[in-house]
Amino acid sequence: MLQIRPTCENCNKSLPHDSNEAMICTFECTFCKACVTLLKEVCPNCGGSFEKRPIRPSHLLGKYPVSKVLINKPVDIKAHLQKLNSK
Repeated sequence: MLQIRPTCENCNKSLPHDSNEAMICTFECTFCKACVTLLKEVCPNCGGSFEKRPIRPSHLLGKYPVSKVLINKPVDIKAHLQKLNSK
């Protein structure tokens, strides 16, 4: 089951369970669409790609609540892009 993390790891934007802006990688690193664009659609943590995070239906939130853990690790965008360009 997905954790449904509540914020973008980079900019800390709120990404509620029904957000159309939430993007995740295969390890559930969570970023907003704007940050994914800045990252050239490559996860800075694992190097994987991003997909739109599914929306958890409201009627399941009681039984399967979203994560309350905030992960805020701002990315050094310049270093990330340099790393991508060196490949």
